[in-house]
Formats: sequence, C-alpha cells, structure tokens
Amino acid sequence: MEIVAPTLLIAIAAAVFSSFGAFAVISLREGERRATVVAALVAVCGAAFFGLVAALPAPIPGVIVGTVGAVVVIGILLCLAPIGQGVTLGGRPSRRVDERDVMFARARLAPGSAEFETYYTMHPEHHAGDDRTRALPGLLSPDSEMADPVAFAAADASFDLTEALRLEVDGEPASPQVELAPEIWVDRLKDLARSNGAVGVGVTRLQPYHVYSHIGRGAGTWGDAVSLNHQWAIAFTVEMDHAAVAYAPGAPAIVESAHQYVESAKIAVQLASTIRRCGWKARAHIDGNYRVIAPLVARDAGLGEIGRMGLLMTPGLGPRVRLGVVTTDVPLVADPPGDDPAVLDFCAICRKCADACPVGAIPGGDRQPIDEGVRWAIDPDTCFRYWNVIGTDCGRCMSVCPYSHPDNAAHNAVRWAIARSGAARRVMLWMDDLFYGRNPKPRVR
Repeated sequence: MEIVAPTLLIAIAAAVFSSFGAFAVISLREGERRATVVAALVAVCGAAFFGLVAALPAPIPGVIVGTVGAVVVIGILLCLAPIGQGVTLGGRPSRRVDERDVMFARARLAPGSAEFETYYTMHPEHHAGDDRTRALPGLLSPDSEMADPVAFAAADASFDLTEALRLEVDGEPASPQVELAPEIWVDRLKDLARSNGAVGVGVTRLQPYHVYSHIGRGAGTWGDAVSLNHQWAIAFTVEMDHAAVAYAPGAPAIVESAHQYVESAKIAVQLASTIRRCGWKARAHIDGNYRVIAPLVARDAGLGEIGRMGLLMTPGLGPRVRLGVVTTDVPLVADPPGDDPAVLDFCAICRKCADACPVGAIPGGDRQPIDEGVRWAIDPDTCFRYWNVIGTDCGRCMSVCPYSHPDNAAHNAVRWAIARSGAARRVMLWMDDLFYGRNPKPRVR
C-alpha cells in the first residue's frame, strides 16, 4: 500500500485537474466568469493537494487514499438510498380556465369599452390592481426602467410577425383525406416539427382542462365560449439562447423571447396547415391566439414537468424554451405524460427562482393543494406588474434555474445524476451554488 498509494494519488490529481480544467474551459466558452474561476481554482488546488500528499512519507498517502475511497463508497450508497423518494405528483386540474381572467387578456381591456365594463362588473376584485398596472409605463415602453430603443424595436418587430401569423392558425381541411396509420402520422409530424426547428415534440389526447372556457384575446369574439372538438394535441418546444437569457431581466432577453415566439408560431402554423392540406382539421395555438393552456398540454404530451416557477421544466433545457401547440382530429398515438418526481423534488429543495425573483412572485415554500392536486402557485399579477415597470418580460427565474444550463456533456451528466438520485440532487444543487452563486447576477452589456 505504501508504494501503491502515491501512484493512486497522482492519478487522482490528474483526474481532478483534467475534469475541473475541462469544466473551466466549458464555463469560459459559456461566458460564466464565476464558474470559470471556481473550476480553475478547484483544478489547480485539488491537483496540487493530491500531488503534494503523494510526496509525503507513509502512512499519510495511504490514509488519504483510504479516505477518498470511503467518501466514494459513501457517495454511491447515498445515491442508492431512497432520499427524495415518494414525491407526490401534481395531479390534474378539475376545472377549465377562463382566458378573460388571464393577466394578458385583462391588460388588453380598453377603459370605457363594453368588454371593460362587463369584465369588471363580473370581477370587481381585479379592477384596482389592473388600474395600477395600466398606470405603469408598460411592456416595451420607452419610459420603462430597462428601456433600450434598438432592442425594444427588435422585440416589437418579432411580435408584429407573430401578430401577422395569428390569422393563419385555422382553416378548412382539403379533400380528400390522406389515410395513414396513427403511428406513421406521429412519426411524420414529429419529423416535420423537428426539421423546422422544434427541439422536443410530443402528443397527448386533448383534455377539457387543456382548453380555455371563454375567449379572452386573439381571434374570435371576446367572451364567447371556446369550442374545440379536436381529439389530439401536438406540443413542441423551441430553445431560447442561453447567452441571451443570461441578461434577464435586461433587454436582450425579451429580444430572444419575442424571436422564439415567432419561431414557435411558424412551426405551429406550418404543421397545422400541412395537416389541413391532408384533409384533417387542425388549429395552431400561438402567442396571443391560444385556445389551450400550452404548459399543461406540453406536460401531458411528455415534454416535461411543471416546476416551482410555473413553467414547463424540460429534461435538456429546463424552462429555457418557448412552446407551440397544434390541436387536430388526425388519428395519433399519445406519448407518456411528463410527470417527474425528480424534478418536483429538485424544485422543492432548490428555490433559486423564488430567491431571485425581484418582486417575490414565486412561492418559496411547499406545494399547496389546488384543484384536486398539489402545486406551486405563482402570483401572476405581481409578476406582470413588474414587467410593466421594467419594460421586459423579466425571465430572471429562467436565467438562474440550474436546469437552464446549456445542453452539453458536462451539464447533461449532472441532469442524468439528479434524475436518478435524491442525494445527487442535493449535492448538485450545492455545486451549482458554488460554481454559479446562490443568486447569480444578470449579465450586462
């Protein structure tokens, strides 16, 4: 052992230096200054420590090797232990949501209009708060705290493109119908979505709680009951650029957000049009013209789980995505839903999004019983009001989330570990705090 121990310590030193050195290089390329410095320090100091210990007289090298071996064994045993097991899944809503109650729909109500009077007669509890929001500068306003004329113009241009696509979401199916086996339809439509830029694509049966009860914005008449008799929904994700999101709540983040709304709208409109041209009914659901609640559809289509911040947490990109949905009556096959106890356990212990939220709109405590299930309920009015102060759609929660790191080998190894071990989740959260900080600062130009 006296001869073997120094050799093992040299091997450990080399492994520490190469692994953390590689992570330092990856972090440098990602623009993560703190992670670069911390990883480089761990690489150098860790390698130096084990190298120096290897040169010490016996029995010190053997003791250190034994200690390292014991730590490894304990770590493996902890990873196999039932830590974080038995997490209750979120359940499903028992009622449909009225889109007129959604903050985005309420923001569009024009004072003095018939819709304005009707809504606040039904819901006087929202009137005072909504008036306070309307008195603020507003999203993309030149008077907002984070106003950037060029960035805001770019975001507005993207929203204009999405607006132009809202008239293309629906139409009459062609004749005759193309008949294919459901499995083939699924493969062809998923391939089409991915070829146009989708990252993840899933299918679910359309459920009543997926569909809004009444129209609050978009095409159609405000206040009309929503009638959507399609049987299936195809949900997909598009990736938001990691570097742009890191500026959140700064202006570059809303430029990227608006751009990816355009990309998801393009994919949804093309997918729906393709299906209609094959003789089947299909409607695209895009920003400002939804008839469905996209995160609920995407979760049931297997694309991810709903996390603490109320956004869809995808396996490879976390919440750093935008969603699109197409509903249709073309025969399909459902994917397994995305219910994920590992994500719920990680969100329960993490709380980074709640700590970083500038206005405390994300709950920091446990999930609460809501609609025959348990979930975290954010404060959407407080969140949206902050948007109208700063002029952007914030995204601070998305930028600090440990799941939002880039989709590469280093971060995917971490994702693999936290998906399988409650102990690993706690260790990886500690490491995320170490390398990136408990409340990472936004990037600045």
